[in-house]
Order: sequence, then C-alpha cells, then structure tokens
Amino acid sequence: MGVSKVLISEVGPRDGLQNCGSVMPFQEKMRWIRALASAGLREIEVGSFVSPKVLPQMADTADVVVEARKIDGLEIAVLVPNLKGAELAVKAGAAKITLPLSVSETHSLRNIRQTHDQVIAQAVAIVAMLKDLPVGQRPYFEGSLSTAFGCTIEGPIPERQILRLAERLLDAGCDEIGLSDTTGYGDPHSVRHLIRAVRGVIGDDKVTGVHLHNTRGLGLANALAAYDEGISTFDSSLGGLGGCPTAPGASGNIVTEDLVFMFESMGIDTGVDLDALIACREILAGAMPEEELYGFVPRAGLPLGFKGAPVPVAVE
Repeated sequence: MGVSKVLISEVGPRDGLQNCGSVMPFQEKMRWIRALASAGLREIEVGSFVSPKVLPQMADTADVVVEARKIDGLEIAVLVPNLKGAELAVKAGAAKITLPLSVSETHSLRNIRQTHDQVIAQAVAIVAMLKDLPVGQRPYFEGSLSTAFGCTIEGPIPERQILRLAERLLDAGCDEIGLSDTTGYGDPHSVRHLIRAVRGVIGDDKVTGVHLHNTRGLGLANALAAYDEGISTFDSSLGGLGGCPTAPGASGNIVTEDLVFMFESMGIDTGVDLDALIACREILAGAMPEEELYGFVPRAGLPLGFKGAPVPVAVE
C-alpha cells in the first residue's frame, strides 16, 4: 500500500557529477542547487566527502554544504566513505550522511577500499562520534546497501549475505538502511522481494528509501514497485545524470523529471513544480555541455491541462 506523499531526494550534484569527465564550477553548482530547491525539492545530496584525488568533482563539497545551508527548508545530504568523511560532514553542517556498504565485497574494495568488516567498523566509529554531539547537531545516519540487486563484478549476491549486512549496519547504530541498485540489475519482482526480505529482519520502519538506476530501462517500474511496498523516499537525478565509476557498465539514475511526473500523474504529492524542475536542465546543460541529458517528459512536454497531484484539503 503506497503513501499519499513521497520525498524525491535529488542526487545529481553527487551521484550525477561524480560520473562526469569534467568538474562543474562551484558557482554553477550552487546556482543549480538553488534552482532545484526553488522547484520544490526538499532533500538534495550535494556531494561526497571523498579524496579529491579520486573524485576531483567532489573537491568543493564542504564549501557546497556551507553555502547550501543558507537555503531555507532544504535537507542537505552527503555521502561519506569513512569516519574522516563523517567528521568533515558534521563540521560543514550536513543534515544527513550516508555510508555505502556494498554487499559485493569485491565492489566494496574497488569503491571505497574496505572489506565488509572494515565498513562496519567505520559505521560503529561514526555512531560513537555522533553520540558525542549535542542532539540538535547530530545528522541523520543512513547505511546504504550498494549493489543490493546484483554486481557487475560478482553477479548475484546471496540473499543471506545481504540480510546479514543489513542487520550488522543496524546493530552498528545506523538510523536507517537504504537499498541501492547501483548497477541497474533490479526488476519489479526483485525490488518487492528484497524490500520485504530486509524489512523482515530489521523492521518496516528501518527501510523507507531506495536508490534505483535506469540502466536497463526499468527505473520507473522499479520505483513504482517500491512505492507499492510502502517506500516513501526515492533517489533520482536531474536529466538521469550519473552512474558508478567503479562498477563497469553501471549507467545513470532515474530521471527526476520523469519520476516526479509519474507520481504527480497518479495523484501522489511530491511537492515539486514540474515546470520549474524542467527549467533546471538549462543550468546543467549550460555548465556541462558535454554531458548527455535524458528524460521523456522534458522532451515531450507536459500533457495539455496537466495539473499534477491535488492539494489536500485540510479538515478542521
């Protein structure tokens, strides 16, 4: 049973830009983020605290977080690979941090150079660090199960391994466990099944978000399947920008414009102004002209008379 309102978490400034060959200038990045927020996106993953030698596109993440904090009503999310990254995220003022734990250990070693045990140890250390902070200064801490639906290096991952890693992240103290289709291997059946399986071991309230890719054209179908399971937070990227540099063949995210249109067409409130969202593409295209942008809705336009989800009427 789906919910009447969903949260679209825009990950383009992180997952999108990390896969680009060039670096988006800071001022253009902030112009883009402000436009996304003005369009109604309430959560934006603005970057990751990784070594600039590995991902020069993310070298200005701390400055982006500081500047983005000036945007009223915006939840600022970042990705962190370890305790050091989490400390930098806290110092900059991020509201949400995500630690990726690839269920494929081979991918984990290539992506963040850590074994499963080492990532769990980082999670424990991050939780201990967060507990020393005043309650109002503690960012929300998500542990994300990457390559959860399959890995381009290892192939299918045994379900018992995925469930055990979910339990270990929760035991380490993560607030929530996210499911990530890093390689675009998922299909509606596997999405429904894994959501149910992981919730079965850690609880329904600990799995509320998914990160899906559109590698094989099933992104929206998978999002709808997740929605039907009660998932309420969906990662996506403007123009479908993105992918994983350390997972061969892993291409872009779900197109934010298409995802918002699907939900709004169904009467499900996203809080996003589609016209304003589509206009954000001009900023991205102008700053990154060499990048191909995807999306059916931006090219076809909105249907004549389209109004989106109805505004709920308050009952007194």
